[in-house]
Formats: sequence, structure tokens, C-alpha cells
Amino acid sequence: MPLREAPVDLPAVQPGPGQPFGLYVHVPFCITRCGYCDFNTYTPAELGGVNPDAWLSALGSELELAAARLGGPTVATVFVGGGTPSLLGGERVAGLLSMVREHFTLAPGAEVTTEANPESAWPDFFAAIRDAGYTRVSLGMQSVVPHVLGVLDRIHTPNRSAAAAREALAAGFDHVSLDLIYGTPGESDDDLLRSVDTAVETGVDHVSAYALVVEEGTALARRVRRGELSAPDEDVLARRYELVDERLSAAGLTWYEVSNWSRPGGECRHNLGYWDGGQWWGAGPGAHGFVGVTRWWNVKHPNAYAQALAGGALPVAGFEQLDAEARHTEDVLLKIRLRRGLPLELLGEAERERAEGAVADGLLVPDGDRLVLTARGRLLADGVVRALLD
Repeated sequence: MPLREAPVDLPAVQPGPGQPFGLYVHVPFCITRCGYCDFNTYTPAELGGVNPDAWLSALGSELELAAARLGGPTVATVFVGGGTPSLLGGERVAGLLSMVREHFTLAPGAEVTTEANPESAWPDFFAAIRDAGYTRVSLGMQSVVPHVLGVLDRIHTPNRSAAAAREALAAGFDHVSLDLIYGTPGESDDDLLRSVDTAVETGVDHVSAYALVVEEGTALARRVRRGELSAPDEDVLARRYELVDERLSAAGLTWYEVSNWSRPGGECRHNLGYWDGGQWWGAGPGAHGFVGVTRWWNVKHPNAYAQALAGGALPVAGFEQLDAEARHTEDVLLKIRLRRGLPLELLGEAERERAEGAVADGLLVPDGDRLVLTARGRLLADGVVRALLD
């Protein structure tokens, strides 16, 4: 039965001058669904007849419509995420970038990233996408400890993620990232440090580390609700974050955003665009975009996505237009997470006074004309934002 996610008309959008412009492409395919994941992903049984080639054809139609709508902005960064982009195989992931180039102009030195799962990314995959023009690979490691991977329902073997990172480096990638999750029920400090040390030993120039969040509607949430697993403890999560930061800092990877560390030059420029007020088009099922003052999101199911584009319409499910107050809130919320800090000029008089209180409490430190989170402030970043804005 066809899905009825009717698209809506997207208002006219035009990128603002002087701001970086990015393109995000969402690949909705996964072999299995990890127990903690609430992303817009689909296993083969859930796809309703949409295969990767049909999805790629629909994506090409969206990119064509997007380029016409935007007037052909120069793209500084491309990020192919998911889902599991590497399930498409090297030839299709390379072809995806060719489609982007067909409709958009990439800036000289553009950053082009794809996510990959260690179990579906092998030396021939890395060679194919490197030859196609990808400049960066982000691999999901999560952990190297078997019982932690088991709780997370990850299917890769403990040693495969490190091997994949080395294979990507050997294929000529200068920028390779590994993603970690900390705070999994049953994980110990030593378990986490084994994973961090393994990531460092691969020689990658970027590590992301995220606290496990129990999202409603996931298998993990159901297990916690039934009492099979304990929910992550806030004090434990704080301690684990400190362990990650200490170990990575000692290895020469410096935090540049609350959950991201890199060697010099290894920062993810695409994600910096999100945090620092950039604009982007989100292509693919469920993808979000933001241009000018308009944020929108696509229909979620790949079948409904393909149906909308077959009818000549952008697959937009809904949109909102942000007023000055909403934009200000987002600027503070996102920019404060960066090591470069929050520009004082963004704050009103009352907010500056509240910022002085956060400085006195040891949560922020002045750095020229900016305010930067302290180590303690990073643990309480959301609370710092609320204190500034309330």
C-alpha cells in the first residue's frame, strides 16, 4: 500500500551572503536497527519496495529541484550520513557525489564526508570513494568491548572499527573520524578507556564521543522500562566525559566542540557550519535543511519520498520560519558549545549580567570578546544556556 505523506510547498529560500553553505544527504538504509537509535532509518523489511537504485534516482531529482530553487550556491561542504551510507557500496557512493557535482558547484578545497559502518566498509570501498573526491570518512566505532557492543546491538566485531580506520588512512584519507558512545549500561571506566586508546592508536585525526541517551520508542528504552537495563547515571556520564577528555587531550586531540576532539586541521567543517550559523540543504528521506530563516524537513519514508519526487514536487513534510528571538536562542545554544566561544556582541545587557554570574560560578571564562565554557561548564552546557537566556 502506498504511503500518504503528502508534501507541502516550501517557501522561497535564498542563502544569505557570506555564510558557508553545505549539503547534507541522508541515506536511510541499515541492515539492522541498533537498540539505541531513533534516526530515520529502515531495514530491508521496512522499505516497501524502494531499493538503493530507486532511492538514488529520487535523490537526483531532489538535487536538481534544490539547485533550481536555490539558484546554484557554491557548496563548501558535503556530508553523506545515515543510516549506513557504506551499504550502498563504493560505486554508488561515488556516483552520489557525481550527482551532487552535476547540479551544484563545489568550492575549491570543499570538504566531502561520508559516514561508514566498519562491517560494510573495506579497502576497495575506501579506494573508490577517495578516487571519486571524498576527503573525509566518519566511522562508527561506539566501543571495542564485546559486551558493550552487545547492549548497543552493534553488529561489527570489536576489532573491525580500528582496522577500517587504518584502511581509510591507507587509502589516502587525511581526515578520518571515529565515533564513540559512553555510559552504556554495564560499561566500566576501563571499558571506555580501552575504546578511547584504541581510537587514538589508529592514528585518526578526529574523535567524537557522545553520552548514551535513552530515546523514547527505541528497543533500549523498552529494555530500561522493563528493568532489564539501568538508565545511564548522570554522575557516571560526567565522569566518563572527563575520562574521554583527559585521554584525548593527552594524545594531542583538542576539543573544539563539546563532544568533538581533533588534531589541528581535523575539525569537521560541515558540522562547524551547523554550530556556527551556516546554512544547508538537507536531501533524502527525513533530512532537515535550513536556509535564510526557514527550516524544513522532508517526508520520512523512502517510498513517500520517491512518490513526491516522481510527481515533480520537493518532498517537504513541513517547515517553520524562525523569528529574531528564535534565531537568537539558537545562536546562543550552538555557538556556546564551540571552543572558540560565544561572541559577547550576541548578548543583550541582561544576558551579559547573567553571564557574569556564570563566570563567577566557574562555568564560563572570558577570552577576548568571547565567552568560553570551562571544563566544568562543558558538563553543564545546557544549564549554562538556560541561565543566560532566562
